[in-house]
Amino acid sequence: MTFNPLEQRGIPLDKQLRNWRELDVEPVDPDKADPYTKCRIIAMNGIEVEASLFSHNFARHCPDMDVKRQLARIRNLEQQQQKVVNWLLPGQSSVLETTISYEQVAVDLTCWVARMEPDPYLKQAYEFGVLEDFDHLYRYANLYEIIEHRKAEKIVDNLTEVMPGRPTIVQHRDPVDNVRDPYDKNKTAPLSKLHALTIMAAEQQTMNFYMNTGPTYMEPIARQLYQEIALIEEEHVTHYESLVDPGETWWEQLVNHEYNECYLYYSFMETESDPRIKQIWELHLNMELEHLHAAIELFKRHDGRDPAEILAPAMPKPVTFEPNKGYIRELLATQIDLTTLGAGYVREAHERFQRYQEGINDNVKPATERIIDMNREKNGHEYRLETDGPHPVERLRDPQHA
Repeated sequence: MTFNPLEQRGIPLDKQLRNWRELDVEPVDPDKADPYTKCRIIAMNGIEVEASLFSHNFARHCPDMDVKRQLARIRNLEQQQQKVVNWLLPGQSSVLETTISYEQVAVDLTCWVARMEPDPYLKQAYEFGVLEDFDHLYRYANLYEIIEHRKAEKIVDNLTEVMPGRPTIVQHRDPVDNVRDPYDKNKTAPLSKLHALTIMAAEQQTMNFYMNTGPTYMEPIARQLYQEIALIEEEHVTHYESLVDPGETWWEQLVNHEYNECYLYYSFMETESDPRIKQIWELHLNMELEHLHAAIELFKRHDGRDPAEILAPAMPKPVTFEPNKGYIRELLATQIDLTTLGAGYVREAHERFQRYQEGINDNVKPATERIIDMNREKNGHEYRLETDGPHPVERLRDPQHA
């Protein structure tokens, strides 16, 4: 049975306001919660934050006072949703533990999107980016072992492997080489538009989280590691946001945002393992259905088009958090040496790339490299979680793995 949000109605807008008691949700138990429940929470928080930021930007460019009031009304409800979702995260988890969950989101959500993406150019963009987030997970896991004396399998629960990806040191690129060609809004499948919004929002939330939490650490290596990876997340946001067609009108973007929220709440309602959290996803879906219909009315009035022209008539296959170990290993074996040049990808370290590398590193070993050296010196090893045998690239290069 297909679910068509264009035909479904939800909770009326004037019935959606919640009081403090309803907003005061119980967080998940960090020791008992499914790691992918935490991933869904983090992903939806990023989606809700993007919804709010987009609405504010729209309002700042909109001269119509009635529309500004409508945006403000729905934005307030979206902000209540964001508070509920983000406050599901447990307070007893450290910032670094939450960070490792953020990177698990980046790895397994981006892998799922890449696997499902019908457009080869967009698929390549996701495959390129995920190898970099995969490496960030490895660097943070080593920091976790050094300063909290714990291992990352406590958090990722063997669902996501922890090993080197594309080394973070070579992820620093000239900004012009982070800008991709956009999809064509008139030719691209609705699913591709949802994918682009989803990964853009997830990376944006990660960037914001790191650049705000990084300086709260006292340990110099932690501060430096967050600073370095936060700059890479800036590159990633540029990489993903540039995939979206800038020719989409504000009204079209609004409808796409609201449809995507419906899609993700529906997806997580369908796949959630925790019954209590599943009820929250269902509640928010029923709220978002009305946000979508309000956006559709604005779209019809101001763009003069039928929403069926731009939206999928039924929800695509639910977004699913699941292990992607084989997929990642295949990408490691075939794409680890890629970098970007203009809007495309090359395997050669071209002049612009080398010039930027020399400028930002300036003969200083960055924190993402030093953290591995520090863990080897302190514990006699670097931290890895390899559940399916040795690293695929090292297996080819290291005689002892032959």
